[in-house]
Amino acid sequence: MGLDLKLLVSPRPIFTTELSSRVIAVDAYNTIYQFLSTIRGQTGELLTDNKGNITSHLSGLFYRNINLLAENLRLIYVFDGKPHHLKSKEIERRKRIKQEAVEKYQEAITKGRFEDARKFGQATSVLTQTMVKESKIILALLGIPVVQAQSEGEAAAAYLTKSDNAFCAASQDYDSILFGAKILVRNLTISGKRKVPNRNLYLDIQPEIIKHVDVLDKIGLTHEQLVDIGILIGTDFNPEGVAGIGPKTALKLIREYGKLENIDKIRDKIVQIPYQDIRDIFLNPEVPKINNIEYTDVDYSNVVDFLCGEKDFSRERVTVALDRLKKSISSRNQSLENWF
Repeated sequence: MGLDLKLLVSPRPIFTTELSSRVIAVDAYNTIYQFLSTIRGQTGELLTDNKGNITSHLSGLFYRNINLLAENLRLIYVFDGKPHHLKSKEIERRKRIKQEAVEKYQEAITKGRFEDARKFGQATSVLTQTMVKESKIILALLGIPVVQAQSEGEAAAAYLTKSDNAFCAASQDYDSILFGAKILVRNLTISGKRKVPNRNLYLDIQPEIIKHVDVLDKIGLTHEQLVDIGILIGTDFNPEGVAGIGPKTALKLIREYGKLENIDKIRDKIVQIPYQDIRDIFLNPEVPKINNIEYTDVDYSNVVDFLCGEKDFSRERVTVALDRLKKSISSRNQSLENWF
């Protein structure tokens, strides 16, 4: 679902080059789902190898990260662990939406409505454990370290920023702000143009940066009060929120009453929400033990073997991309040598 904080934040557009040499904790599941949604054929079908195995996630992870590595971004991918039991209702909601999308996709294909098929196909994405395993393989071959979260990946990524192991967290969802990420970057793994749903219109997509301290300064509240706003609007742990309350109303209520328990006029609705537990998820999340995050060199030969030998990627395209990365790294190293 993702938290609807758009009206309460003021993101600053940036260029990817501004993040050069910075360590970025990437929300892996969020990113891979983006690739599964967008990297599809003309009729909404996922990319596959000659055995019918899905490869859209590998295509996205390889080509997008090649570009980011070429710009000297230092990436860490953070993978989700076991979801909190309060997330079960949201998970079931997502399953229903995907099943409905599958039925609409199949109907659109049968009737030859291929534009509709592509739209519905984007909503059918399912991330399997095989995909997770393959994703970790390609990341390792690219020299990108992986952190396995105990529970929420966004919480672990936010922790990496708070512990100064990363400069920022990268995710499309605003939940990272509730988990206390010092800085959130959106649109990092999306580039170019995005089609506006149901309209023949495309928007330019550019990375944007949101600072936690700026959000709190703008709304004039504490982190704890921001979490209460999230609970009123609806989070992954209470998807419905409180009926009739959007971001602006939630902000007004918390400014006036200070915290959820003080809002008398919706007390009967508040008591039906396990708000103390949800607060604890955001304010005291499970976080990984970080000893030493190690970066390794790109394993060029095995990248080709894995993508081209096992997954039927175009050897020419993969080689061209890797050569571009080699040249970027070589140029960067040469500049450092000249500096000294």
